[in-house]
Amino acid sequence: MITYEDLLAGLDEVDWANLNHAYGTAEDVPGHLRALRGEDEQAQQKAFADLFDHLAHQGHRCQASPYAVPFLARIALAGPRSAREDAVHLLTRLAVDWDEEREIIDGTDIAAWRAEAAENSPEKLLPLFEEDLATEQDEQRRRNLQSTRDWLAAGNPIDARDCSMRSYDTVLAELPTLFTLLDDENPRVRTRTAYLLAWFPELADTSVPLLLGLAAHEQDAVAQATSLVAVGILGTTALAGTLAAWLNAEDGLVRWAAATAIAQTSRSEDAELDAALLDRAVAELAAAAVAPAPVPVTDYHQGDFHGHTAELLLALPPSPTARAAVAACLPSINPWRRAYTAKAVLPDLFPSPLPDPRPDYASLPRPQQQLLYALADLGEGWWNSAGDIGENLTAHGLPATHAELRAYVGLPSEGCGW
Repeated sequence: MITYEDLLAGLDEVDWANLNHAYGTAEDVPGHLRALRGEDEQAQQKAFADLFDHLAHQGHRCQASPYAVPFLARIALAGPRSAREDAVHLLTRLAVDWDEEREIIDGTDIAAWRAEAAENSPEKLLPLFEEDLATEQDEQRRRNLQSTRDWLAAGNPIDARDCSMRSYDTVLAELPTLFTLLDDENPRVRTRTAYLLAWFPELADTSVPLLLGLAAHEQDAVAQATSLVAVGILGTTALAGTLAAWLNAEDGLVRWAAATAIAQTSRSEDAELDAALLDRAVAELAAAAVAPAPVPVTDYHQGDFHGHTAELLLALPPSPTARAAVAACLPSINPWRRAYTAKAVLPDLFPSPLPDPRPDYASLPRPQQQLLYALADLGEGWWNSAGDIGENLTAHGLPATHAELRAYVGLPSEGCGW
């Protein structure tokens, strides 16, 4: 059993001053970790904010990140009640960033990540820098090469994948001790732990039965839904029949999670899912598309409930129901993702260009109206950030500029900022 004194055992044995984080030396990390062990909740929140920013800055892990993992794992297990949920959350961010989560959902090979990290390890890169150093004549470039060479010679990473995999694998090593948190008294800790487990397919044989067990007896809808979606990410079509029971759940978020998990298991190339069951799942996702997002929602897709629903529907074989549901999601999707989702579904909703002269907006089918309105309602900044969206629209006989599209759907030209 971990005692209060054990939480930070070995903290001073780490040479933090010679490790770096996003803002320089990591010598401030021990102070932040000590604040997490204290009872001052305001100081805890400040420490967590700093640790998130320093060790997982904009998703980037750094040299010091894996060194903090064992201490955070102990705090998650036995730290102050007010710190444990955030400790699990930070462990998740030290393991994977949002882009990596999406890769795992799409079925990435974690072994390929490790191979990439190994190819860019200090051991692999050091000879290359030494070769460059031996032939470089410019004094400033020689100093820069020498500095990097010395850094690599000390075993320090410079490659982003190498940094991230060191952190990922350190969290992976702690997971066997963290499984007990699925039985924690705090539903938020159970929820965060289920979410954390979703990103480690290496332990799926152990974690999937535990997650299904949590879903079976969980009373908190968000924890239950989070565990079901995690099963879908980690599992196979053999689990689809088990997941089907939750399609009849009373809570809408739980039904959505079951449908999401079933649809997720169908995405693999060798999937052989019962067509009737997949149709039930798509119908449930379509119902969620036209409903307001539940409050609260799961952490998947950064809490963008309709964005998650739309992306999953787009990954399934196209059908009128699924594509209409994507269109229904669009007005509620985060603006920075909305344009890309709309571009993805545009060819299905407008299979041929509109005739010239173009029909009135009001006469278009509802899914077409929803897509165009969602795009027109974007701020000018979001529209511009989507790149070739105007070209995409022109190819389908639609207004090519933001102003023209707003006029077509009946929105005023004012209020077109971000």
